[in-house]
Amino acid sequence: MKVAVVGAGWAGCAAAVEATQCGHQVTLFESARIAGGRARRVETTVAGEPLQIDNGQHILIGAYAETLRLMSTLGVDTLSSLLRLPLRLQFPNGDGLSFPAWRVPAAVQALIGILGARGWAWQDKWSLLRLARRWQAGGFECPTEMSVAALCVGLSPRAMAGLIEPLCVSALNTPAERASAQVFLRVMQDALFSQAGASDLLLPRTDLSTLLPDAALRWLTQCGPAPRLGLRVETLTFGSKGWRISLRGGDVQGNDEIFDAVILACPATEAARLVKTATMPAAFQAETAHWIALTHSLQYEALATVYAQVSSATRNVTTASLSQPMLALPSSPEEPAQFVFDRGQLGGPTGLLAFVVSASQGDTAHISAQVLAQGQRQLGLPLELVQTIVEKRATFACTPNLQRPGTQIAPGLLACGDYIAGPYPATLEGAVRSGLEAAKLLG
Repeated sequence: MKVAVVGAGWAGCAAAVEATQCGHQVTLFESARIAGGRARRVETTVAGEPLQIDNGQHILIGAYAETLRLMSTLGVDTLSSLLRLPLRLQFPNGDGLSFPAWRVPAAVQALIGILGARGWAWQDKWSLLRLARRWQAGGFECPTEMSVAALCVGLSPRAMAGLIEPLCVSALNTPAERASAQVFLRVMQDALFSQAGASDLLLPRTDLSTLLPDAALRWLTQCGPAPRLGLRVETLTFGSKGWRISLRGGDVQGNDEIFDAVILACPATEAARLVKTATMPAAFQAETAHWIALTHSLQYEALATVYAQVSSATRNVTTASLSQPMLALPSSPEEPAQFVFDRGQLGGPTGLLAFVVSASQGDTAHISAQVLAQGQRQLGLPLELVQTIVEKRATFACTPNLQRPGTQIAPGLLACGDYIAGPYPATLEGAVRSGLEAAKLLG
């Protein structure tokens, strides 16, 4: 089949590679000049020097089996491009959990990490172990209407603040009181209670476009039509020969091309626009109307990444700024960052820090000021703002009883992305799995 994939984010790259491996002739379209979607490279400068950062600080974990498999297919050297560490949720004062590096069964590793949690009383550890045992006994299932906060009733405040809330907001980008307990349990099962190494943190040592999308573009160029960047798909029209797409961008204003199938791997709002404005038979319209309604019903959470440089007057250029590449931070409405990353320990310039504010609220200037003050108080470092990037529609709000649109939209028209129905929240792994599934449904 001749297939168009619209969008070169992680889902679109996965769909294009998988469809090519299945024997289809695939053309990947991307409206931007840099691939990666909501996990891509951003060009900026520091003190007049060029610097590559990301539009949001992301991490992977050992349970991301399909993402790691795709990287292997594309020839990505994961040993050099990812820093692998046992799960650590430690705060600047050293309190928190640190899983052992030993390759033991995941449940044993979690048990050792919980029992050794620094700064936790035995009551805190016991309340978490008792809760985890209840999850296991229930097969990691719960009522679909339950929130994470309700799921954890009876858990000690320290265990809630030290493990559940950081994991929930990092994985689901939704506060515990509004987050889906069922999706959270799936994440906990796969990350903490499945196989050895599943809970490991995989911290990118490169920018996110280099980590996977750029490799996918090179691979696709070697295997078929070269990906086409800087082209926007304007409209879709179904006809006797297949799906006609109209393109805009560069020197192809108004050009049309015909494909047997189209996979929409663009953001949910753009996919809904293309489906709503598509010209298609009346027989398709009932199912497409339902798909559009589900897509429009999604609510979104913002994610802010504040990049800051340790002041040159106090920075020691030969040492790391933080004790670890990643630290959890005590957060509050006034001090909103939940994590900080030392980019200097991850291949970036010494002294560059990335603060992450999941489910962020407020304007860019306000978030920047709050985070700089938080970093200076909690880390004891004088900081200078480099750049703050706010993705207002970073993820869908992963709430209880959420109905998400499916992969199949109409004959020969499919969608993929981290918002598509599936067991995972809006993560890189969820996006990749969705892309693989869409490609397999081509037949």
